[in-house]
Amino acid sequence: MDQERRELADTPQQELAELVSLYSAKGLSGPTAHAVAAELTRHDAFAAHLEIELGIDPKRLANPWQAAFASAVSFTTGALLPLIAVLAPPSAWRIPVTFVAVLAALALTGDISARLGRASRRTATIRLVVGGSLALLVTYGIGRLVGAVVA
Repeated sequence: MDQERRELADTPQQELAELVSLYSAKGLSGPTAHAVAAELTRHDAFAAHLEIELGIDPKRLANPWQAAFASAVSFTTGALLPLIAVLAPPSAWRIPVTFVAVLAALALTGDISARLGRASRRTATIRLVVGGSLALLVTYGIGRLVGAVVA
């Protein structure tokens, strides 16, 4: 985005021509592409270039502080289910209950993230559950090999 700002400040005519060519490539006639590019440049050249060149809507950019807070809350919330699964059951049941709780949390995470990202819920959930299962099994196996897991 900084580069786009510099280019708009340093070479505005070249940037206008670039915008015209991008709209022409989308199927607008030369005169229409020029009219659209010129009008959008007058309104907000930076936003016009971000949208057509980079597919970014500057009004929808994430606030880094908000993203950090959301990540912290998500991480803490996501850690609670496995933590409860480790602490609540009798020791003989801890490993299987934790395994199931982690997979349930991963399935929920896959579903929610797919909904938010408008992606395939099934694909995201399967990817996370299968990957998480493999990670759990590998970690458990290594723990057994080095004597850290008593089951």
